[in-house]
Amino acid sequence: MAGWLERAAGPGGPALASILLEIAVALILLATVLHFRRLRETRSELKAVRLYFLAFFTLLLALPCLVTLLVSARPLEALVAFGWTPGRAGLGIPLTLAGLPLAILAGAIASRDPAMGRMYPFAKEACASARTFAGYELGYAVLYYLPWESVFRGVLFLPLVPAIGLVPALAVQTALSTLLHIGHPDAEVFAAAGAGLAFGLIAFFTGSFLYTFVLHAAAGIATDTFLCLRRRRGVP
Repeated sequence: MAGWLERAAGPGGPALASILLEIAVALILLATVLHFRRLRETRSELKAVRLYFLAFFTLLLALPCLVTLLVSARPLEALVAFGWTPGRAGLGIPLTLAGLPLAILAGAIASRDPAMGRMYPFAKEACASARTFAGYELGYAVLYYLPWESVFRGVLFLPLVPAIGLVPALAVQTALSTLLHIGHPDAEVFAAAGAGLAFGLIAFFTGSFLYTFVLHAAAGIATDTFLCLRRRRGVP
């Protein structure tokens, strides 16, 4: 029985298997009953999105880290394997600095798409004031983008590379992260596929998802910023 369980857990062992199962349940919940579209049926849009961000953080970051600490025999090594490390900072920092202008430019271009304007910010009330916007975007970065990258470029990618190879691991995390964009504008879905491949390669070569977190958050925050500025100027 013990041997069967060990084989069923796969190359990553029981710890990785437990985390993957938790993430699978989390993604189902976040795409259905905990999605902000469902939550705003019973509360204001801003409250619904904030609750969505909190659920995102809890289910995709806090709980996987807790499971790692409880189940893994060497939890710190496991977290490093999941990308919780500066990794190759000598490569990651220059890549991030070079990528930031491109991320901001991508946000500026995206803000001109009417479909993106209907989608973002998730809570249009975030544009009400500078203070509301700052708090909203801080939560967006820490509660949404950090868990996103820790899952898709961390847990669902880095440990899979030695197990199944770089290209299959890239395909898995890119497909899953792109599918989570269903219901978003078509242009964003295609962009998510391209970003999944690019961010996956950055995570692979640096050994960390922290650099892709900065780039991904920068693109999202830039998009919201330009959209809010357009709304204030009355530009459709």
